[in-house]
Amino acid sequence: MGTRRYILGKVLQAVLTLAFVLVFNFFLFRVLPGDSAALLLRGTSAFNPQNLEALRADLGLDEPLPEQFLIYVSDTARFNFGGSFYYRGAPVSEVIASRIWPTFLLLGTVMIASATIGLIIGIYGGWRHGSKFDVASLNVTLFFFAMPEFWFGILMLMAFAGGVGPFPAIFPTGGYETPGGDLTGWAHIADVLNHMFLPWFVLTVAYLGQYALIMRNSLIDVMNDDFVITARAKGVREKQVLWDHVVPNALLPTITLTFLSLGFIFGGAITIESIFSWPGLGLLTVQAIGVKDFPLLQGLFLLFSTAVIFANLIADIGYSYLDPRVRAA
Repeated sequence: MGTRRYILGKVLQAVLTLAFVLVFNFFLFRVLPGDSAALLLRGTSAFNPQNLEALRADLGLDEPLPEQFLIYVSDTARFNFGGSFYYRGAPVSEVIASRIWPTFLLLGTVMIASATIGLIIGIYGGWRHGSKFDVASLNVTLFFFAMPEFWFGILMLMAFAGGVGPFPAIFPTGGYETPGGDLTGWAHIADVLNHMFLPWFVLTVAYLGQYALIMRNSLIDVMNDDFVITARAKGVREKQVLWDHVVPNALLPTITLTFLSLGFIFGGAITIESIFSWPGLGLLTVQAIGVKDFPLLQGLFLLFSTAVIFANLIADIGYSYLDPRVRAA
């Protein structure tokens, strides 16, 4: 299959998937129980039948469903997701934009660290599979990978933020920065990193297993290929065989995993952000669910879905260039 035809096919699949997500997103929050207008006016002196009807008309909820869908698609194309109920009418796009950086900072650095360390563990474990290092690293990484993140996070909070026995608390219990600190420059950076360390450590350790395991198994498979045997028969040094022949070919499956992980960065680690009160998209999602902020949830769901779809598209296109056999399949 030609490269252009392959890419166009993948782009078309991504567009169709996004269209399905738009339709699903529209109907999902209209079949849920609850009156959006009543939720928006609750707790205010303006809560009465007349104002409810006026607000429904203002939100377009009194229009027929097909017209509501056209309005929804038009507004979405202009990145207009309406006003947040919880944030008293603040534009949903602005509320979400204010939470992207903390999530990107936390999970972006987590992905880089976990992928780098996990791949190194997988390479050396697979190259010496069956050794003490391989068995120990495999068991440890899989143990933390299988451990529930929220439980691991609570243990870290108890040990290093609350203190255990004679050991004092080392890190803050949560948040993005010290309230009222008004720090600037390097002091502000150090304060943010101090607050970020525990959630960063929990997620990095938890994600090591997926990279280490995939890299280890992929490297073991490649080690038995003919080109590796040929390189050894030519007298190529083992170190050169590993880094020049085995690793580049074994990296292909992990590249796909890395691209797919990019899509979940914007989704945030909901449980970890909640436990450590990290003000990212994950914590924002929990808050929106708790107060039934439907416009905010609708915007978040669309953002998460779009990020995953786009990451899948990049992974498919990138993998086709790294391994042309994919286009022929």
